[in-house]
Amino acid sequence: MLNTRLLYLREKTAKLTDSAGVYLMKDKKNQIIYIGKAKNLHKRVSSYFRIGAEHLPKVEKMISHVWDYDFIVTDSEQEALLLECSLIKQHQPDYNILLKDDKGFYYIKISQEEYPRITVEKQKTSTGKYIKTYTSGFVAKSVVEEVNNIFKLPTCCKKFPQSFKKARPCLNYYIKKCSGICQGHISQEDYQKLILQAINYIQNGSINSIERMQKEMEEASENLDFERAVILRDRIKAIQKASESQKIIDNNFKNTDIIAVANYQDNLCISVLVYREGKLYDKLNFNFQENINIEESVLDAFVLQFYHGRTDLPKMILLESELAEMKFIENMLSEQAGYKIKLLVPKKGNGLQLVHMAKHNAMEYIAIHENRTSKELLAIEALGKLLGMSNIPEYIEAYDISNFGSESESMVAGMVVFENGRPLKKAYRRFKIKNLQNQNDYACMQEVIRRRLKYLDNNNNTGFGRKPDLILLDGGKGHVHAVQEIIQEIAPEIAVFGMVKDNKHRTRAIATNDGEISISSTQNAFYLITRIQDEVHRYAVAYMHKKHKKYSFSSELTKIEGIGEKRAQKLMLYFKTRNALLSASVQDLQKAGISEKTALHVYNYLHELEIEQEDFS
Repeated sequence: MLNTRLLYLREKTAKLTDSAGVYLMKDKKNQIIYIGKAKNLHKRVSSYFRIGAEHLPKVEKMISHVWDYDFIVTDSEQEALLLECSLIKQHQPDYNILLKDDKGFYYIKISQEEYPRITVEKQKTSTGKYIKTYTSGFVAKSVVEEVNNIFKLPTCCKKFPQSFKKARPCLNYYIKKCSGICQGHISQEDYQKLILQAINYIQNGSINSIERMQKEMEEASENLDFERAVILRDRIKAIQKASESQKIIDNNFKNTDIIAVANYQDNLCISVLVYREGKLYDKLNFNFQENINIEESVLDAFVLQFYHGRTDLPKMILLESELAEMKFIENMLSEQAGYKIKLLVPKKGNGLQLVHMAKHNAMEYIAIHENRTSKELLAIEALGKLLGMSNIPEYIEAYDISNFGSESESMVAGMVVFENGRPLKKAYRRFKIKNLQNQNDYACMQEVIRRRLKYLDNNNNTGFGRKPDLILLDGGKGHVHAVQEIIQEIAPEIAVFGMVKDNKHRTRAIATNDGEISISSTQNAFYLITRIQDEVHRYAVAYMHKKHKKYSFSSELTKIEGIGEKRAQKLMLYFKTRNALLSASVQDLQKAGISEKTALHVYNYLHELEIEQEDFS
């Protein structure tokens, strides 16, 4: 949509300063719709309105709504960066990333009763004490489960002291997950001390709790209270065991945030895993759609806004990819925190595993909303990156040629379709090779691809009218080269690659027109390619066997007196199946257009043979 104010905006921008600063794009109602920073205000703002400028679709859409803009000059780029973050949080413009996560709040509650319980609540009620708030239900529930196990607190529905000694203890007591409060072994005073220890553990972490209980254990031992000392010793061991199970695989990442991005169609999710003292402390998902992120670096914008104004910054931030201004942002965050903060993009080891965990978490969030699994979405995303495609290959067609020796009648091809990483069986197609009499895989593939692409329809996005994002051929670069001219002639925008197998018939690489791309290092893409190649091979071979059986049976019929190739085909077309033909009477056979004498010959011959009754249609 053309902006009628472009001439005015260009004239205004021509006089703009070259200083660093922040610009605020406004719509016709004087509402701020986008805020950006610039090292050079004149160059940056001019880039939006210059004649013939090519922008991303979302940038184009934003520009179409700009009626005017304002700007604020700063003394440095760092000041501009800080001001941009502050203004975005204040005004929440439509075309900026808005940090609204998908979570509500979860509260850890201490119930108000003689023997209190520790539970997770989604909402605050009038009774009870709320000691901690989380934005992640997963983390809150994990903490409560852990603390109940460590301190052996009851999680049953019994009321205390009313239920004391009225029944045998439940299973939790026997598997040492509960101290057996229901048996009346623990006084209310001792139980209250236990709850205070649990609260201290939740609020101050495992290290503080262990140090305090260590002192209590030593005091109990000196006072010859060995029973209490043993209880405290076991409790310390339980905390240490729980801490070990939650610990990050490498102590170098004990105080770390891990950030990864998942992108599928117009749905983008950024996941932040927060680790403190070697434990997963929180997990946040931020979901963005449609009008956000008009600039190229969504990760840069997110990191700046997420940490702006905060005092609880981690000592390390692991990122999925490099930021455009990595060192600059690292220095700015370090200055804000008052201590050194490292921004890293791990390439291997435990750091990379943590980034993969965050990535999986972000993709899982999108998968739930897209009715897909995260494994499927990660696979097609990885495949697109591996092949250098600008978009995710959501609709993939794969082809395989199959034949039986030199029999032209059994030369066929199979086409399978994978949509969003999942087989779309209703779109599968089979091809009988029509124009070749001799075996030639390259020529067969050329015929099949040409026949398929002639049905493309820009006005119909279903069935054969739909244009695939990616075509995969079962074969090497020879197959790719063979169809390249046809692709360029009919649909040059479709990406075409081959699927190469090793001598043990296992998927080995992706074939291009020039060579090969290794897929062994990209696990998700490898599994998807292997699955596609196995499926198209299975489908093509099954069709070939069906055609071969039909051809073999047709040849068998020509041995009968009075039956040539044409009459054999006529019989098969009329009766459809072997079973129907074998069950036919002489009169039924005559209905297929043969004489009574020939029908009698057919009837006698068939009933002298032991032929499998299978569908040959």
